[in-house]
Amino acid sequence: MACNKEFCKDYLELKPEEASCRDLFCIFYSCELENKNFFNAPEGTDTIRGFRRRWIIFASVAMQRFLSWSRIPMNSVGTKIELWLNYPSCNGGLLHLFLNLIQGKEIIRPDVKSEKFTSIVGKLDWRVDLDKTINIGATHYGPSLSIMAAKLSYENEAFTRKIITENWQMDFIKLYNFWNAYQENHSTQAIMFQDKVEDSNLVVVAFRGTIPYNADHWITDVDLSWYELEGVGKLHAGFMKALGLQKNKGWPKEIDESPDQKLFAYYEIRKELKNILSKNEKAKFILTGHSLGGALAILFASILTLHEEEWLLDKLEGVYTFGQPRVGDPQFGNFMKDKFNNYDVKYYRHVYSNDMVPRLPYDDSTFFKHFGSCLYYNSLYNGWVVEEEPNKNYFSVLWFFPMLLIAVYEFIRGFILPWTKGSHYREEWFSKMFRMVGLVIPGLSAHTTIDYVNLTRLGSVLHPPKSAHQDCLKDD
Repeated sequence: MACNKEFCKDYLELKPEEASCRDLFCIFYSCELENKNFFNAPEGTDTIRGFRRRWIIFASVAMQRFLSWSRIPMNSVGTKIELWLNYPSCNGGLLHLFLNLIQGKEIIRPDVKSEKFTSIVGKLDWRVDLDKTINIGATHYGPSLSIMAAKLSYENEAFTRKIITENWQMDFIKLYNFWNAYQENHSTQAIMFQDKVEDSNLVVVAFRGTIPYNADHWITDVDLSWYELEGVGKLHAGFMKALGLQKNKGWPKEIDESPDQKLFAYYEIRKELKNILSKNEKAKFILTGHSLGGALAILFASILTLHEEEWLLDKLEGVYTFGQPRVGDPQFGNFMKDKFNNYDVKYYRHVYSNDMVPRLPYDDSTFFKHFGSCLYYNSLYNGWVVEEEPNKNYFSVLWFFPMLLIAVYEFIRGFILPWTKGSHYREEWFSKMFRMVGLVIPGLSAHTTIDYVNLTRLGSVLHPPKSAHQDCLKDD
């Protein structure tokens, strides 16, 4: 859908489904790219000036085309693998399942809505309990709770409710399926819970991230489309649409709340937070998410600042993201630095080693750049506060072999860590198999929640500088 000029005067929309093979090569030499069906931007845009930028556009469109072509097989294979992985837990364990098979007894088919069914993310990292060595108020507590909440957001409602209420002894509020007006489906998920049923002091909002076999999620991650908001900067179009961008209206402060109105992530969560937090003046809330969920978490805080929601921003304890892709351009980054400084909002952007997603979409001043400090952890879980993660664009010949060596080490480490740190760091056979993918595509297996949970428990505690404009600090 073309951008409405009333809320956005400058924009870039890529429509890879309308790009032919010939169009892909036209990106490099065409003087009339604005007239192509797959490229929608104002006339005279400087987005396409220079070979480097055209190469970035080519890479984005080509990757989206490939992912679009892979959509059905990726989903089919992924859902089948997820289903197969759940057969043992739904049939009393692997041994019991095997005995039933050889004896010809009935095999229970996993129910995707049951409290025993876990996602493919849950199968990669089996841990569901909070770290009992980290108490409320401890410096590790915020990131440790946040990554576990972000991980749990991938699961179904029954499983999520069980873990929060029984294992964590907290109050489950809701699992949301939000409407995306542009995709016209409920494609955005988030969970909300609080630390106590009565007189809660902390509310957690965790956005679901990129599902490994969901091609649409990966398309969103690599898409370069953006809309520029006046006085704010350019923001990632896909992330805004997922959060609740209104067709032809952009981000009005209020929307219609009639009974038949679809639920949009930003507006519904904002309303729910106001309702819950008004009951306890001391209560705070945190925003968190892994991967795509991290982008939605920081974007949610951004729209709060856009709407000058001072009361809620004062209640915001911090934004914790893990493996988050880029969401805006340098102007947006400067806007957010100023606003976060004014409202004293803490932003903790965690990046593990060679995780490829924080390097997406491509870093460029015309397109997207991270803002604020990066809490970077290497493969030994040693951490530093840096301005930008190493190899910020991932696609580098010079970095390929170092990344490959680290992927080999990560695979071997999966066997060693349980012996040196305890059984809680055990990796199951499925996790080890996925580590092998990192030997082919370095940085992909580093994006799982396994390493992000590990770095919150084994890594040093890092804090961004008190002022977003201070020089980066190294944490010893």
